[in-house]
Amino acid sequence: MRIKNAVYLISSPDLDKCPKPTQPEYAFIGRSNVGKSSLINMLCNNDKLAKTSASPGKTQLINHFEITGVGAGDKIHKWYLVDLPGYGFAVVSQRSRRRWEQMIENYLRKRENLTMVFVLIDSRHSPQKIDLNFLEQLKKWQIPFCLIFTKSDKETQRTVSKNVKDFLEAMKKTWQFLPQHFVTSAIKKHGKDKILAHIEEVNEQLGL
Repeated sequence: MRIKNAVYLISSPDLDKCPKPTQPEYAFIGRSNVGKSSLINMLCNNDKLAKTSASPGKTQLINHFEITGVGAGDKIHKWYLVDLPGYGFAVVSQRSRRRWEQMIENYLRKRENLTMVFVLIDSRHSPQKIDLNFLEQLKKWQIPFCLIFTKSDKETQRTVSKNVKDFLEAMKKTWQFLPQHFVTSAIKKHGKDKILAHIEEVNEQLGL
């Protein structure tokens, strides 16, 4: 699938303010400063779509974008892309952090058209407990997800491959089946076609 159009819709402070659940929805989430905005912009061919920042914790709302893509046989795919606040480090008060956590949990557990969550993992680092714990929460809530390992251009291929392998090995300790995963670089556009092809495939399975 190739993206024909990507339009910012709304930033919502809670689930009730989100757009009506009329289209399949794919949410992107990860630790602060994992490269989420850059990845979203790369997928949508628009460097200014999602706001990037050097300051962790910049995304504080549920951000919806309406995407129009063209798949096999020139079939039109319409879906929502959601940019969620990051988990983990952010220079905010405990009260604000808890509000974010509750907002994210409500969205993930109650958003009826949520089709898939893409969890972003920084490929430069060895497995982080905070990421593994978040995946355990998704398992508990029975939410389907894929993994996206970001920033693969920032380290050697050998280091990235080892970190990805170690992360999946860490998951095997508590997971019977491993999720699909993608290794990406927003700068070199690695992984873009595979992620969009996966979204197209899931849409097809939904009969959309």
